[in-house]
Amino acid sequence: MQIDIISDTVCPWCFIGKRRLEKALAQRPDMDFEILWRPFQLNPDMPKDGMDRREYLEAKFGGRERAKQIYAHIENAGREEGIAFEIEKIARTPNTIDSHRLIKWAGTAGVQDAVVEALFKAYFLDGEDIGDPAVLTAIAEQTGMDSDLVASLLQDDSDVEQTRAEDTMARQMGVSGVPCFIIGRKYAVSGAQDPSVLVQAFDLIAQEGEQGEDAAASAD
Repeated sequence: MQIDIISDTVCPWCFIGKRRLEKALAQRPDMDFEILWRPFQLNPDMPKDGMDRREYLEAKFGGRERAKQIYAHIENAGREEGIAFEIEKIARTPNTIDSHRLIKWAGTAGVQDAVVEALFKAYFLDGEDIGDPAVLTAIAEQTGMDSDLVASLLQDDSDVEQTRAEDTMARQMGVSGVPCFIIGRKYAVSGAQDPSVLVQAFDLIAQEGEQGEDAAASAD
């Protein structure tokens, strides 16, 4: 069963959603899943080099105090999933296009989930600038990718437009927020839902598949 996860690497709910998906997958150990991470930029107009975190919070939330109120809810949800968010460590909000490119290359290398995990941890736990090529190259090396190749690819913008096109396609499909889980290429689950919601979708698709096989057998 294919699960396409549309997410952004600076989205805290996407990190939480990843943990909840992992719990859902663990409840169906006999099912085969293929997990694919797809790009979405919450801040598509972010400058290439990102921007100061304080300026970002002022522009997006109207100031640091309002942001604290919003992130308090996120931090509580994170604790329930074993994520100790360190939001105060974040000094810079990055443009995430290069992190999405890294995730795409990681899929070819067979380490996509590991790279997504490393990006979330680097940003939300360590406060690193995941728009910085040096940080991305270090993550590539840490997860078993060819770091020299990644460093070279990051200097080339050849697939930037392709990555942006995937983001645009998601919006055209009706995705306006992330995470969004497209399950079995058929059902969309929006938001960091409880694992039970995802499990219900798994079971529904599995049931429909069995009914389809039974119908085909009857026709024979």
